[in-house]
Amino acid sequence: MTQNIDHNHTLFERAKRVIPGGVNSPVRAFKAVGGTPRFIQRAQGAYMWDANDQRYIDYIGSWGPMILGHGHPAVLKAVQDAALEGFSFGAPTEREVELAEEILKLMPSMDMVRLVSSGTEAAMSAIRLARGATGRSKLIKFEGCYHGHADALLVKAGSGLATFGNATSAGVPPEVVQHTLVLEYNHIGQLEEAFALHGDSIACLMIEPIAGNMNFVRASVPFVKRCRELCTQYGTLLVFDEVMNGFRVALGGAQSVYARDIPGFEPDITVMGKVIGGGMPLAAFGAKRAVMEHLAPLGAVYQAGTLSGNPVATACGLATLREIQKPGFFEDLSRKTRLLVDGLTRAAHSEGVSFCGDSEGGMFGFFLFDVLPQNYPTVMKTDSARFNQLFHGLLDGGVYIAPALYEAGFVSAAHTDDDIAATVAVAHQVFKSLSK
Repeated sequence: MTQNIDHNHTLFERAKRVIPGGVNSPVRAFKAVGGTPRFIQRAQGAYMWDANDQRYIDYIGSWGPMILGHGHPAVLKAVQDAALEGFSFGAPTEREVELAEEILKLMPSMDMVRLVSSGTEAAMSAIRLARGATGRSKLIKFEGCYHGHADALLVKAGSGLATFGNATSAGVPPEVVQHTLVLEYNHIGQLEEAFALHGDSIACLMIEPIAGNMNFVRASVPFVKRCRELCTQYGTLLVFDEVMNGFRVALGGAQSVYARDIPGFEPDITVMGKVIGGGMPLAAFGAKRAVMEHLAPLGAVYQAGTLSGNPVATACGLATLREIQKPGFFEDLSRKTRLLVDGLTRAAHSEGVSFCGDSEGGMFGFFLFDVLPQNYPTVMKTDSARFNQLFHGLLDGGVYIAPALYEAGFVSAAHTDDDIAATVAVAHQVFKSLSK
């Protein structure tokens, strides 16, 4: 009798011998939830198949970029055509200009944009640009917001507002984070006190307007408004990290969502990634001309990259941005995402399970709470054991959500109402087991 072989387990054991932890990005290791990570063999539309040929409805979407779903025909053709012309040149191409023009058309807070290869690189470069443009050293970030793994951003809060942050990773010397001040998300009083103490020396305030790495937590409108006011008052540059939000929560990014309630609202610098690359390694940062002209070769702030503006990546990103501008795209994406969140909420409540969720555009999150949390300390109170049970129940039922309590989820244009109904049905059975 032939035994069933778990190819995921076999691959994981093999990977652990040659890759630290068996993965090239920590959350993929399933360390938070337990069990064996799924090694994905292929994907199409709203689905992925693992090494055992098990199909999953995919709510990770490569952590956000796959807004059209996997293997969209227009994107595939653009990538194939570009690959035939050449993989990389180390010289300018017309497509870089076209992609920059497309981004600027959709996000009018910027006059110029610089293309890079990753969200981490874009955030790191934006901070350097802010420091170079202002002549200041200090920066503000918020607990629970993730801006990539640059040294100055791997920081947790210090003992008070008079002190600066402490590194959260080995290998980051204290002097590297001595200029980073970490505040509580959505805490206006703390924000005001920080500016009163340090305002004249703060180069930038960096924020995820809708945080996606403490699950899904919105910055309140009054909080964003106060961030803008204080930055303007003190000459600090407001940096919106839209790596996750940009072209995912709305066509104009999260900044367009906040502009609905804050007349004339704009950030000073915008950091983008994920959707603008359509699944390829591509990111960007942009600002008004007066700020961007501090960048080399025009100014003294150095930034460079061998693969920046890669011709295949820009083809993928450009095709993606053109598709999401089609009439009704975001309306339908938002409808489906809300259908999912509402369906999960009803299923949980019908079984007496505490549950709340939120969404914007094609991005969503949920918590095993009665009320949506507003900051990282509250998120940290989530019952991780119950979440892990929910995660594995969904996975066993063919639904793939993030293998960590603190990650948002993503719906694509390829998801159908039937996919969402199937997801809710699987979740309902898991909620029944949780209620026991």
